[in-house]
Amino acid sequence: MEQGQGDLERLLKWAAEIGISDSTCCGDSCLGHSLSVSYFPSAGGRGLGAARDLREGELLLKVPKSVLMTKESLLLKDEKLSLSVNDYAHHSLSPAQILAVCLLYEMGKGKISWWHPYLMNLPRSYDILATFGEFEKQALQVDDAIWAAEKATLKAEYEWKEANALMKQLKLKPQLLTFKAWLWASATISSRTLHIPWDAAGCLCPVGDLFNYSAPGEEPSRCESMEHTMHDLVNEDTSGMADVEQLVSDSRRLTDGGFEKDVDAYCFYAKKSYKKGEQVLLSYGTYTNLELLEHYGFLLNENPNDKVFIPLEPEMYSSCSWPKESLFIHQNGKPSFALLSTLRLWATPQNQRRSVGHLVYSGLQLSIQNEMFILRWISKKCTTILKNLPTSFEDDSLLLSAIDKIQNLDAPLELNNVSSTCRDEICAFKANVLQKGERSSMGSKERWRLAVGWRLSYKKILVDCISYCDEIVSSLVHQNNSSQK
Repeated sequence: MEQGQGDLERLLKWAAEIGISDSTCCGDSCLGHSLSVSYFPSAGGRGLGAARDLREGELLLKVPKSVLMTKESLLLKDEKLSLSVNDYAHHSLSPAQILAVCLLYEMGKGKISWWHPYLMNLPRSYDILATFGEFEKQALQVDDAIWAAEKATLKAEYEWKEANALMKQLKLKPQLLTFKAWLWASATISSRTLHIPWDAAGCLCPVGDLFNYSAPGEEPSRCESMEHTMHDLVNEDTSGMADVEQLVSDSRRLTDGGFEKDVDAYCFYAKKSYKKGEQVLLSYGTYTNLELLEHYGFLLNENPNDKVFIPLEPEMYSSCSWPKESLFIHQNGKPSFALLSTLRLWATPQNQRRSVGHLVYSGLQLSIQNEMFILRWISKKCTTILKNLPTSFEDDSLLLSAIDKIQNLDAPLELNNVSSTCRDEICAFKANVLQKGERSSMGSKERWRLAVGWRLSYKKILVDCISYCDEIVSSLVHQNNSSQK
């Protein structure tokens, strides 16, 4: 739910008064020099845009430590809260649980809270996995994703029950003691906190949390960095293999801001140059779409860090030394370096593996026949996974379009192009909403849309992988035929 313009204006006025600044030349209290709050309908909704041309690496925003909402700052402002939280009986609670309780306690203060202008601009609901009902969970279709959603809900329920004694000790209002309120608070912590070195729970950062997310596509994952570094070292000098681990650890920063002790403030920098009016984005790190959904409640249509893991045979894992998390298919449909290496070695007779190991780990093809075999195996595995899912990639594309057209439950929909399975899903959604009494809010529509969007991106990776493998196999067949003439 978007907050009103009046709430936003009060937030920005308050922020400037307490020292939040986006300028190095206007003193300690200045906003509007470099950034402006704008609405980007196709790119995250409300966010921060460039108020002028910005240079890569330029300081964009500085938020003083005194403004950050942390356990420490909340306890300093409230003796009752401090005494209760520091009670030995609550020492088993995690830092995130403590911060969630403190947030609910602060919300209960209403207008007398020092952070009231900020609290009024927090979202009133979230769509992280823990908020998914049974219908939305099943709409994910993929077992790993359904299990991730179920674990997220169970974890939230367990943490809420654990924190209940502290919340009752603080005499929170009844509506703030509910599981729904806890989900809101824990989702706020999960999706909006920024890293700080002195508290594992992180901090809530007024104005700084208005930046929308940009995937750091230029940053390879740790495993992929290791793969390509190893590839380069082996090709240059096999004796350099010992240096791989050291080189991998020297990775570039994945985020665009951090707390700086010398200025006692959280500082944000431009990850690239921006023209006036463009949305200024922030990288939180590398996340798959399922991880974004779990922790932040949104997806990226084009996420360079997304991936799909396909089930492998037990002997495949034992035939190589690559970690399991490196054996996947990239967002563009290409098998990872480690997955190809693993399958090349697995497809080699066991008595020959030692002699070709150095070739495999350097990323080289062992033979045309070996390469065709493993690519056909991957293609077949992807095809089997797609066939075992209730709907096809094409079905989901049409269903997603149909969901976007649902304005209310009574409006008729044009469903001629949608499969019977998808029509059944639409009917099930309507029945689910009516049963839960969400007729007016349509609260589960966005979560359903996210579930369908996630499974669509999952299937697209598999479809693209099939096309990629089949294309390479076709090329190899032609190459093999030409060499035999």
